[in-house]
Amino acid sequence: MFPDFRYLVFGLTGYFPPDWVGLFKTFGALVAIAFLAATAVMIRELKRKEQDGLIGPSRNKKTGQKLWPHQRISEIVMIAAVGGLVGAKIFNALETWQDFLNDPIGSLFSRSGLTFYGGLIVATAIFYYFARKNGIRFAHLCDAAAPAILLAYGIGRIGCQLAGDGDWGIYNSAYVTTADGSLREVPKTAGEEAIAFYHKSQRIDTTHRYTPAGILPRWLVAQNYPRNVGNEGLRLADCPNPDYCAVLPIAVFPTPIYEAIACVALFFFLWSIRRKLKRPWQMFGLYLLVAGMERFLVELIRVNYKYDWGFIHPTQAEIISVCLVLLGSFLLLRRGKELPRTSGT
Repeated sequence: MFPDFRYLVFGLTGYFPPDWVGLFKTFGALVAIAFLAATAVMIRELKRKEQDGLIGPSRNKKTGQKLWPHQRISEIVMIAAVGGLVGAKIFNALETWQDFLNDPIGSLFSRSGLTFYGGLIVATAIFYYFARKNGIRFAHLCDAAAPAILLAYGIGRIGCQLAGDGDWGIYNSAYVTTADGSLREVPKTAGEEAIAFYHKSQRIDTTHRYTPAGILPRWLVAQNYPRNVGNEGLRLADCPNPDYCAVLPIAVFPTPIYEAIACVALFFFLWSIRRKLKRPWQMFGLYLLVAGMERFLVELIRVNYKYDWGFIHPTQAEIISVCLVLLGSFLLLRRGKELPRTSGT
């Protein structure tokens, strides 16, 4: 993996650059790219809605200047960034409550531990206040943001994959890590024994075993995330820098790759049909529907904390995903009328 640009340069060229290059993190770079891409998409969609007369300008209460919604994109991006980060941290604390109680400061200010849905919920609530305050139709603002959110999420998952931040899937017991950090295929019992040995007294499901067939590459179903940013796993024998020297002892399914592919593909789908959805809330409803379904399916093979509800054991993401699917279905299918077009003044 490439937790910072030192390792990225080393992986591409074989040359290990100076320590200061490590100040630039791959995950942070991908998040920045995600915001830039989402901003470009949202500006284009807001301009389209403005040209179609669906949303109009409002006046800045301090300066009296008339501003179109796309001209407020810096405010919108700031809301998304701050609200998203705060919400992601709050919901992660709720999901890992005992860890938060043990070290609240460390939990809130750590580089890891972000829950996307928490960020989405809090940012949406702040968006509502922003829209009401500035006289922008909230429905159209949400509709314009929907494809951009999917694209940003997909790009962000590439950052998770490069950094190895812990958002990986369940164990694939067909492969274990060798002394040099590479993976090798082992018999079923050997993989199960390796998982049991690594976790000792913990009960870990070892029944998942898959080897790719046909043209599928192995990395698509089995990765051990060497030099992951969370330093999870066993220590690597040959490590050029002590900061990131861990590797998972058993392969896992690389769920960030699955989500990156799925969400970028869904973005292009939403983008291609955006002009066909005439009623307000339809695009945002469709986004909630497909995003909820995508995350629910990924959660089936993803490592996460599970709640004990007796007969079912859902994760926080599964619970929220079901709510999003239901809300999205309602918004998509509701018999609302098209909002009247603005006069442009």
